[in-house]
Amino acid sequence: MTALLLVVIYIAFIGLGVPDSLFGTAWPAMYREFNLTLSAASYVTILTSLGTVIASLFSARLINRFKTGLVTALSTVLTAVSLLGFSLSANFYWLCLFAVPLGLGAGAVDSALNNYVAIHYRATHMSFLHCFYGLGVSISPYLMSRTLGDAGNWRGGYHLAFVIQALIALVTIISLPLWRHIGQKHERRHQEISQHTKTLSFHQIAKLPGIPAVWLAFVASCAAEITCGTWGSTYLVNSRGMAISEAAGALTFYYVGMTVGRFLSGLLATRLSSWRLIRLGQLVFAIAIVLILQPWQTTVAVIGLFMVGLGNGPIYPNLVHLTPTNFGQDVSQSVMGSQMAAASLSIMIVPPIFGGLAQLLSPTIFPYFITLMFLLMVIAINRLQKTVAIENPIE
Repeated sequence: MTALLLVVIYIAFIGLGVPDSLFGTAWPAMYREFNLTLSAASYVTILTSLGTVIASLFSARLINRFKTGLVTALSTVLTAVSLLGFSLSANFYWLCLFAVPLGLGAGAVDSALNNYVAIHYRATHMSFLHCFYGLGVSISPYLMSRTLGDAGNWRGGYHLAFVIQALIALVTIISLPLWRHIGQKHERRHQEISQHTKTLSFHQIAKLPGIPAVWLAFVASCAAEITCGTWGSTYLVNSRGMAISEAAGALTFYYVGMTVGRFLSGLLATRLSSWRLIRLGQLVFAIAIVLILQPWQTTVAVIGLFMVGLGNGPIYPNLVHLTPTNFGQDVSQSVMGSQMAAASLSIMIVPPIFGGLAQLLSPTIFPYFITLMFLLMVIAINRLQKTVAIENPIE
């Protein structure tokens, strides 16, 4: 039963990934159809991320009242409806309207399932969980590239994504009795865990050693991830001269890289520590930057995007897994929420920042912006590891 539920959770996390890569892939065709500026994408990404932040803040209350299974099912239905709304949108205002429920649904699923897997499953399952997210975000650019073609039919890509999301929503609804059955078995463990859990205020969390560093690490890593996903296709079209459909297909390799990186991380988690996996990811990320920065071969730049996903992909799940070790199991739930808030904040503010810079300067700043985020992440993780070593010398 527990293994079957894990399969359902993996499928639900595919659904979490499906919407996340659609918008950035479709935007080069979208803003031309609606006669918008390049930076107008920022309004949609901000509203989506705002919904995610709100859902993350209220996720604990929702889960306590409605349980993880029902929250997952309803949230997946909400994202499916939002994708259908995107495909039918007649103007930019409708895109902004449907962006809010899309973010609400995604934020609730992310918070609910990350916490559930962290409590009930091993570390390797956390990497595999995010690997399935990578599978979801890899599917979307491929679907979009197939429908864009010469006519720029981005609506067809959203419609196909809606069909997939609707099927995933159906799976989560059918699995509700399974959630209830497993929940009864875990009830005693929930009570034992709650007795030793401390709920901290934001001010108390901020005082913990290493917290500023881990927040910056999540901000920088997610900034690189969302910038590649949202603006990678636009960079390839406007700065590298690729056709819109080709750029959408090329962006698929970025998400494939992320998926492969997290899959390999899950396999290696039984042999290597999370810290070592993070370092390996940073090394691959550094090589990727060198490839993207070269100005001559577009193919090499696409390979560089693949390697950004390959290197950066394992960093997020391994940082999540290290939370109880770094800060203590008794406060890990409070810290986990703050980390996800930092990640959501990054996803909300970084794309519009880059969009404004690209509008003011040029999309050619893309590789330099990614390099800056990488350097900030390396500095933050180095600081975090040193602080943790001082606070927990036995570890």
